[in-house]
Amino acid sequence: MADHYLHRIISLIEEAGRTNDGTFDRVAMSFADSLAGGGLVHLFGSGHSVLPCQEAFPRYGSFIGFNPLTDPRLMWHNVLGPGGVRELLWLERTENYINKFLDHEPLNPGDSMIVYSHSGRNAAGIEAALYARKKGIFVVAVTSTKMLEKSPTHSSGKRLADAADVVIDTCAPVEDAIVKVENWSRPVAGSSTVTAMILTHELIARTAAALAARGIELPTFASPTVPGVTLHDTDTVYGVYRQRMIEAQKRHLAAFRASMEAPE
Repeated sequence: MADHYLHRIISLIEEAGRTNDGTFDRVAMSFADSLAGGGLVHLFGSGHSVLPCQEAFPRYGSFIGFNPLTDPRLMWHNVLGPGGVRELLWLERTENYINKFLDHEPLNPGDSMIVYSHSGRNAAGIEAALYARKKGIFVVAVTSTKMLEKSPTHSSGKRLADAADVVIDTCAPVEDAIVKVENWSRPVAGSSTVTAMILTHELIARTAAALAARGIELPTFASPTVPGVTLHDTDTVYGVYRQRMIEAQKRHLAAFRASMEAPE
């Protein structure tokens, strides 16, 4: 069997595991602090970097407290036309947009946030990180440090790695694609999103272990194909999630009102 992609992505994942091993524990402890205090771990990305947010929660094997911040304007559901890729590629590079979205989200001091971006150069990710840190939120950038070879394009002079508290390195190459094909001018088969998802599951697992060490267990999604698990179990998890989101919105209300009353 020809192996074009598998051994390359496995090797990249192993490299990312070694590179980030110490950082994982620091991040997991911060996430556990947020969740144990009744807060949230927010997840943000645009374009393909929305996919790790969706993979983290809600899905089987994940637990309440993770909050994907998915702006439909920064996700593509068409290739061309309305909701297409060209529009989101423009919008994610447009400065002073993302705070309008985040103003409505329950971001509170003591929370944590992961921001995903392969390039780390788009305005949406950089400004999401800066916005969150101003709110007293611990921010983790999941990006490729190889992209730090590229000059920043944001007016702040920052890249995502510069705007975050901690960086988790996907180790993905600048071109993202990792398979060179003979008589083909450009490499194929992207790596950064796959790696970001796997690194996210490592964080989910280590966060659960950190919480368990404190005697805390949070409601966790399990597949109803597992004996003894029903759809009602899933609804129960959603109910607890909804309650936590309501509490987060209550804590956020004063800040939301202030942002709506502030002059442009």
